Amino acid sequence: MESNIFQLQYAMDTFYFLVCGALVMWMAAGFAMLEAGLVRAKNTTEILTKNVSLFAVSCTMYLVCGYAIMYDGALFLSGMGSVDTASVLNDYAGRDGGFEGGSIYSGASDFFFQVVFVATAMSIVSGAVAERMKLWAFLVFAVVMTGFIYPMEGAWTWGGASVFGIFSLGDLGFSDFAGSGIVHMAGASAALAGVILLGARKGKYGPKGEIRAFPGANLPLATLGTFILWMGWFGFNGGSVLKLGDIASAHSVAMVFLNTNAAAAGGGIAALITARLLFGKADLTMLLNGCLAGLVTITAEPSTPTALTATIFGALGGVLVVFSIVALDKMRIDDPVGAISVHGVAGLLGLMLVPLTNSGASFGGQIAGALTIFIWVFGASLIVWGILKAVVGIRVSEEEEYEGVDLSECGMEAYPEFVSSK
Repeated sequence: MESNIFQLQYAMDTFYFLVCGALVMWMAAGFAMLEAGLVRAKNTTEILTKNVSLFAVSCTMYLVCGYAIMYDGALFLSGMGSVDTASVLNDYAGRDGGFEGGSIYSGASDFFFQVVFVATAMSIVSGAVAERMKLWAFLVFAVVMTGFIYPMEGAWTWGGASVFGIFSLGDLGFSDFAGSGIVHMAGASAALAGVILLGARKGKYGPKGEIRAFPGANLPLATLGTFILWMGWFGFNGGSVLKLGDIASAHSVAMVFLNTNAAAAGGGIAALITARLLFGKADLTMLLNGCLAGLVTITAEPSTPTALTATIFGALGGVLVVFSIVALDKMRIDDPVGAISVHGVAGLLGLMLVPLTNSGASFGGQIAGALTIFIWVFGASLIVWGILKAVVGIRVSEEEEYEGVDLSECGMEAYPEFVSSK
């Protein structure tokens, strides 16, 4: 009888893990729609091509080497074809009816859940470098980012390895529940390095410092993408509880879902009000980014705040992202979709808020973790982008940029029935 109960718990936990992974995979559609809506019509096909391709590259590279790097040689390719039921049951029973680092972490379900996180980090990069980067240079970078750069910082954080054998972030009190820093800030750091070397889109900034708006081609599509991401985030944060088959875990999952939703709502409201005060209008793009900033902010710790606290945390992210987008524009850092602000700045905010509700984390540990992630990912990405720039170039020609990268990179337009906007 006890064996049957454990088997049911194992099946429930594994199924929950896989469903949450599928929800996170669905976020790839959200990123694709959001980015396709916020770029100009003449660059839509290329941004969609990047989003599908980067997901495929991420899955393959993490399978080949990324997972092994991140989890100390735990190769997914070996030993996953079968399961020793007796061994799993003994391990499960020995952990008071739940996994705390046991068999579920070395199985196919864990790999699937982890690999969609890698793809999420890479998706952040695609929007920031949109409309002027060469497709194949981007994909080469995706190979290195998902096969080496991300797995290395993942090994130092979720993998528990010492940073270059010098110190352990866990010992310093670093905590990142679902990846505000490990996933989102990492993706933004790689994007920032690329944007700096790539430069701004032609005509974005005038000779006298004026900033010219380049409106997105399809705001309904961007709005749909935001709602898809909002929905997928329940898997992103909820799945990070790692199990469901006991009372404590079920309650934790419910709180994570509640707080995730509350933070997104708080971020959207705060960003909308902030935009109204700053610009005199209800800016839809700021509203969308505010919702996403709220989600990124709460991702670092969605299990310990109250729902009202989560709303406030999300609101802080929503306000901050508006000011960050404006500030980056003034610094001539051209990010067409606001990815660096949403995922980088709000990700850092999320890390810094963790000790307010989680006594196991410390501000010193959070700062050390944030610096480790940023310095490694930004530095390594800058080197890779720099090599690509010197060897093959990373930017399309001025003529190709003017005509739209859809034609030069993909040979087709997303909206052929209409005249492309220049």
